[in-house]
Amino acid sequence: MAVLNITDEEILKLKNAESLVWLNSAFKKTSAPLVTPNRKELFDAEARLARFAPLLARLFLELEAYNGLIESPLLASQKNTKDKPDLYYKADHQLPVAGSIKARGGIHEVLHFAESLAIKNGIINEQNFDYKTLANPPARDLFERYTIAVGSTGNLGLSIGIMANALGFKAVVHMSSDAKEWKKERLRKRGVKVIEHASDYGAAVAAGRAESDADPFSYFVDDENSSHLFMGYAVAALRLRAQLDDQGIQVNSEHPLFVYLPAGVGGAPGGITFGLKSLFGEDVHCFFAEPVQAPCMLLGMAGAQNSHPIHVKDMGLSIDTDADGLAVGTASQWVCDATRHLLSGVYTATDKELYQSLLALKEEENIEVEPSAAIARLGPQLLESEAGQNYLIKHNLVSKINQSTHIAWLTGGSFVPEEEYQNYLNKARRT
Repeated sequence: MAVLNITDEEILKLKNAESLVWLNSAFKKTSAPLVTPNRKELFDAEARLARFAPLLARLFLELEAYNGLIESPLLASQKNTKDKPDLYYKADHQLPVAGSIKARGGIHEVLHFAESLAIKNGIINEQNFDYKTLANPPARDLFERYTIAVGSTGNLGLSIGIMANALGFKAVVHMSSDAKEWKKERLRKRGVKVIEHASDYGAAVAAGRAESDADPFSYFVDDENSSHLFMGYAVAALRLRAQLDDQGIQVNSEHPLFVYLPAGVGGAPGGITFGLKSLFGEDVHCFFAEPVQAPCMLLGMAGAQNSHPIHVKDMGLSIDTDADGLAVGTASQWVCDATRHLLSGVYTATDKELYQSLLALKEEENIEVEPSAAIARLGPQLLESEAGQNYLIKHNLVSKINQSTHIAWLTGGSFVPEEEYQNYLNKARRT
């Protein structure tokens, strides 16, 4: 087994599928990472989404009122009081078009590919900057020659499949055994080809990649290694900064920001972490959240730089969790290497804790999410643990905690069918 930067006690908790808080000893290290995302690409991604906004408003009726902007609100917790740090919810479960945190990254990657094809074929040029023309026959005739494929547990497949189909591409989504049936049906109704795999996420991605590589007119969206996805996700940090400014929320050395991000293979939370650290530097502290049966990012971040992350099954774990969006066995090495010095730590939670959180969000905040998103609400509790207290002491945050702001990133849930959501609530009430 690879050498891990983790204590014997933490390894025991991991193997026993117990909740824990792991602090990243590589955080703030000055040595240069092997993978260094370019900050300029963050602003390039934001500009690309702005260029495509008029087209998106034309393709999706739900975006007309927002001028083609795909964004979610920042919601203050109804439980906030003057004597405690403020908690907010970044409501990506309400993101239009795709209904999850995967919307920005997945849609950006499809738009990046479409733009490159349009420029290469002279549809977009110095004389024609009107991206709405990409909905017209010349562009659609071009796009129809190509297939866009992706491997997914569900939410990334929705964002890629819906966007690709809207532009006229053929879309194929390879879905793992963890994927929910309603997500498959939603894609099929959009005209997306769904290929089901009996194995886990990693195997579905590998199969999809192999099939796509064999077709010169197929483009594979690789959640494990894509900088275009990563930067699309990172754009969320720019949007969040504007929302914080609009609400008069300070982020500085005296008013630190803590952000809690559910993590699967790592692309979305990694991209957002990169974006936030690019904008706020040492004043923001990002923690990933994972199910106890699928702590792949914890294992990936605890490994050595440029070393392939180990599979959770090597720790005797099963990947068996109702948090289907987080049911991943092996983390993205690319994301681990890109964010190893940026991430503060990782916490894990049991499915029972996820369901308790899901129920609390409904009863206390009237927020409806899927289990994968509910884990974010548990974030502020980690600072009450021994590891959390050690983190505050080490980084001189004890005296600043009452002036801090905490954001739980709600990653998905608005597209969950009502019957499915009621099943979540019933299960939560039984736990």
